[in-house]
Formats: sequence, structure tokens, C-alpha cells
Amino acid sequence: EKAVNLKKDLAEMQEWMTQAEEEYLEKDFEYKSPEELENAVEEMKRAKEDVLQKEVRVKILKDNIKMLATKVPSSGQDLATELNVVLENYQLLCNRIRGKCHTLEEVWSCWIELLQYLDLETAWLNNLEERVQMTGNLPDKLDAVSDALESLESVLRHPADNRTQIRELGQTLIDGGILDDIISEKLEAFNARYEELSHLAVSRQIALEQQLQTMQETDHMLQVLQESLGDLDRQLTSYLTDRIDAFQMPQEAQ
Repeated sequence: EKAVNLKKDLAEMQEWMTQAEEEYLEKDFEYKSPEELENAVEEMKRAKEDVLQKEVRVKILKDNIKMLATKVPSSGQDLATELNVVLENYQLLCNRIRGKCHTLEEVWSCWIELLQYLDLETAWLNNLEERVQMTGNLPDKLDAVSDALESLESVLRHPADNRTQIRELGQTLIDGGILDDIISEKLEAFNARYEELSHLAVSRQIALEQQLQTMQETDHMLQVLQESLGDLDRQLTSYLTDRIDAFQMPQEAQ
């Protein structure tokens, strides 16, 4: 009777594993929304816990069959053969579910990482747009133009590492058919805005550089003229102080 019960337990265990394999490993999943992906991750975590909890039951079956084999070798030997098949299938099921759970967790992590990089770069684009707008109505002063140019250039020196990560993470998920429509839409919008603002900012930078150069040249010319007028003023003053007659002065002084 004990052998019959153990045989029944082995059959039930094998049936449960077959159902678990069909439910968790053989279904075709399409992750078209973050909610679907997140639900799949949580479901696979529960599946892993469920399968690993059966380890206790498998160990009890194994111990009972070994005990029976010592008392009734003939019955125990038959059950031991069935047990080996169940143990092999159980281990395979555990490994496959662990693997799928790990893969889905990595995919979810990849999606979250992509969102984080997009948030960082969007904040940078917002800052760049603000700096470009600030250069629109500058006072006609050398310091104001110089400060605006330096401020814009500091933002434009932003490294490209984050954009590289966005491109690689997005492509990895799209290649796997994961959230491909949503990610393609996000990347298209981000890249379009990046290109537009970058070109606008570089054009504004060039314009400011030219404006600054013109102002510096004008400022230099005014400085030279002021120095020249200062020299002339001192020369004329010395003539007046020495009471030199105008007709005795050089023609340009007259």
C-alpha cells in the first residue's frame, strides 16, 4: 500500500511539473506595455517561489522511497527509477524557471534604466533650451554677451555618454520585441528634440562669438582712439601752458 501511495505521489508531482512548464515556460508573451512586462516579472517571481517550495516535497518523496527500498527492495527499485526521472525533470524545471525569471528581471531593469537616462537627458535639453532663450534679448554690453556665451558653451560641453546608453538600451529592447512601439516613439521624440535644440544652440553660439568679436574690436578701436585723444589733449595743454603762439605749432595742432 505504501508503494502504491508513493507511486501516486510521484505521478502527481510529474503532472504538476508538466502543468507548471506549460503555464510558465511554453506560453508566448508579448510585452507591448510596461504594465504587461511588470506583471510578467511578478508572475515569474511567484513561479520561481512556487517551484522552489516543492523542493521539500521532493525531498520527502526521495527519503520515503529510499526507506521503502531498504525494506522492500523490489518495490523500492521500481520507484527509485521513477524517482530519478522526477528528480531530473524537477531540476530542469527549476533551472529553466530561474533562467526565465532572471531574464525578465534584467529586461525590466533595462527598461527602468532607459527611463532614467531619458529623464536625465530631457532635463539637460530643458536646461539647454532655457539657456538659448536667455540669449535672445541681451543688453548691448560686452560683459553680458561674454557671460551668455560662456553659459551656453558650458551646457553644450555635456558628454554624449548618456545618449549612447539610451541608444544601446533602446535598441536592445527593440531587438527583443520588448515594448518596441513605445520605445521607438520615445526615442524618435527625444532624438528629434535633441537635433533641433542642438542645431539651434550651436547657431546661437556662433552668432554670439561673432557678436563678441565685433564688440571686442570696436572696444579696442575706441580704446586706441581714447588714448590718441588723451595724448593730443596733453600735447595741446602743454602748448597752452608754455604760451606758444598758434602759428608756431605744427599744422595738425593748429
